[in-house]
Amino acid sequence: MLPAKLSVRRHNLRVSSYSRPHNIRGVTFIELLVTLVILSILAATALPYAEITVRRSKEIELRQALRDIRGAIDRFHLDWETAKISKLDNAVSEDGYPKTLKILVEGVGSVQAKGGKIKYLRRIPRDPFAAQGQPMYDQWVPRGYQDDLDSNAWGGKDVYDVHSASTRKAIDGTLYKDW
Repeated sequence: MLPAKLSVRRHNLRVSSYSRPHNIRGVTFIELLVTLVILSILAATALPYAEITVRRSKEIELRQALRDIRGAIDRFHLDWETAKISKLDNAVSEDGYPKTLKILVEGVGSVQAKGGKIKYLRRIPRDPFAAQGQPMYDQWVPRGYQDDLDSNAWGGKDVYDVHSASTRKAIDGTLYKDW
């Protein structure tokens, strides 16, 4: 027979169905649920921040595109006023603005001795809020020199200004088409 001390030790090694031995490691279901809840809360707070960051970068891209196009239109008009381009050229309106956006890329004849064409843009910048696959020239809504400020229709005589064709609202609440 076994001594009394040995039998007590064996009794202490038994594992009941209600307790865990100390040498078995793992994660309980409750711990797993708590972790998942914490991660979902973090994801729920990070997702709107990421969406606003993407939207803000698109707005910066839109402002830069509008600045580029409007700057090209202004340089075109300045060249017309300073007689660097012919006032009788077919690409120029009677007010000194390009007749289409395409003229800013294709260029207009120079009256300088060397001749050639003066180009104002390498390409028409894309509108970041335009539909995918939409042609570059259709992403922008031109406004003519004779058109009213709040007019939605382009008169077709020249391009005095452009705005986005998007009807979405900006982060600050204004419409992109009003920029």
